[in-house]
Amino acid sequence: MSGLILKDVSKTFAGKLVVDKISFTLNQPGVYGLLGTNGAGKTTTIRMLLGIITKDSGEITWNDKPVDRKTVNFGYLPEERGVYPKVKIFDQLLYFAELKGMSRDDASIAINKWAKRLKVEEYLPMAAEKLSKGNQQKIQFMTAVIHNPDLVVLDEPFSGLDPVNTDIIKSIIIDLVRQGKFIIMSAHQMATIEEFCTNILILNRGKTVLQGNLKDIKSTYPANRLQLDVNQDINKYLQKFEIENSKNHQYTLKITSEKSAHDLLQKLVAADVQIDKFEIMKPTLNDIFIEKVGAKNEIK
Repeated sequence: MSGLILKDVSKTFAGKLVVDKISFTLNQPGVYGLLGTNGAGKTTTIRMLLGIITKDSGEITWNDKPVDRKTVNFGYLPEERGVYPKVKIFDQLLYFAELKGMSRDDASIAINKWAKRLKVEEYLPMAAEKLSKGNQQKIQFMTAVIHNPDLVVLDEPFSGLDPVNTDIIKSIIIDLVRQGKFIIMSAHQMATIEEFCTNILILNRGKTVLQGNLKDIKSTYPANRLQLDVNQDINKYLQKFEIENSKNHQYTLKITSEKSAHDLLQKLVAADVQIDKFEIMKPTLNDIFIEKVGAKNEIK
């Protein structure tokens, strides 16, 4: 299977180049991270690869065929709310499933299966406006996966979700990958992208500023943090360090080199400080993102 290939894809709106020769490949099941600041071109890229809008130039193929509604069975969770506030949830889900080619009977079975998995069974007879933001998000997630798509695009899938429901969606994403699905995820939570994505692409002003295997990317960066968990206050040993976080004798320190961290370790051992954790860490994806697109665009 060739999967999804974008090659030198561009798009201009009103004379402004919003996507500039983007290229990437998904050639095996998994989660691919598409990142960027607001207005970087992510949504335009997603809409082009799903055939929702036309590209100006370049190639987009799915299994070696040009992308259109006939060649790719896709599911799309947009960032914007897409539920009808006055319509009953079950009726909406049935409508969207039938739009994707499901029979009414198969759609009803799938709706009840997914409602149970997402713990929204009690809301099926209700109008969408009666649901919380988080439960509306779960319903919208259902519309993206109910028809068993091969390619799933998730734009901010965890928006409005509490930790319990976040875990439910995470477990479903893991299952989708096990089932051989290709998933593109765009999210503002960098830790979530690190958790799921092997490969990433970062856009800034329509241009690719970084892409590739996340582990390989991070390996090119020197360590910049030290995490310490000790049994006493050690601030007197930390005067040469920038303390990023400190609570209950747990410290996150910024370091300029691994040597400075090991020198600190020797001092703590010599002082008989009990050390429960000592971990030298590479930059986070959030660090790398800020470096590439500018601190003023930091994602919260």
